[in-house]
Amino acid sequence: MINILLAIVVSASIDSTMLMLGDQTAMHLSVTHEANEQVVMPPFGEMLQDGIEIVEKGKIDTTTLPDGRIQLKQDLTLTSFKDSLFAIEPLYVTSGEDTFWTEPMVLNVIQPFEVDSANAITDIKDIERAPIWWWGIIRWILLVLGILLLIDLAFWLWRKYDKIHHQEEEPINPELLRPADEVALEKLDAIKAQKIWKDGKVKEYQTELTDVVREYIGRRFDVQSTEKTSDETLRAMKPLIDKELFGKLSKMLQLADLVKFAKWHTTPDENEMALTTAYDFVNATKIVNEQMVNE
Repeated sequence: MINILLAIVVSASIDSTMLMLGDQTAMHLSVTHEANEQVVMPPFGEMLQDGIEIVEKGKIDTTTLPDGRIQLKQDLTLTSFKDSLFAIEPLYVTSGEDTFWTEPMVLNVIQPFEVDSANAITDIKDIERAPIWWWGIIRWILLVLGILLLIDLAFWLWRKYDKIHHQEEEPINPELLRPADEVALEKLDAIKAQKIWKDGKVKEYQTELTDVVREYIGRRFDVQSTEKTSDETLRAMKPLIDKELFGKLSKMLQLADLVKFAKWHTTPDENEMALTTAYDFVNATKIVNEQMVNE
């Protein structure tokens, strides 16, 4: 991506040529010229071109190289909310009556999940931009982390002191004395009876449902799913169950993540299918008592 003409060298590069919709990447523009040359950098606006937005324009850094030439550098932060393969037009700088161009580049922007065209399309709010006070944010984050660390240290010391001076036997959770599948199916029956998603509580419904499945996975397979993300849980479960059951579990956990973190609106059939998948998963993986089978 370098254009060389006379004593002026122009180059441009992009950190990532493939982005998820709404993600950001950096573009780097570099111009090297003789000290007696006057160079005008590109007049960047809010858009690099149609479909590609400039989130942030860095300052132009000027450096004198060992051979006496001057190097100008400028970084741009780009993003796009359009699912498309963009051919980025060449950037240019001018020096007197001459124009110097970079090579064209490519940016592929990908939609991370399939859009359901059956759902009604609604307008979105206009984007509001406000200056971000990064140092202030960082200071608050450091302060909160420091307070949490002190609280955690105090709690650990208190627990250690309590164990030394109060050697009392902790009561056993009654659920741990019962088979994992029996507890899970009982909780699924309660969720099925309530069907709180019909009252608009879809997030609560999906959370309760996946919590039951994650607790069951922890007891049945010794995979601490409640402490893992969905992807980490699926990686741990893949070698432990068959392909068909794994596919159903994957769809259920991914749907729950979309509801909880992306405000996804599920259909009644999707909610019913998630509950059915939970029942099927428990019934297909529960430990069957051989004595009961023989009887």
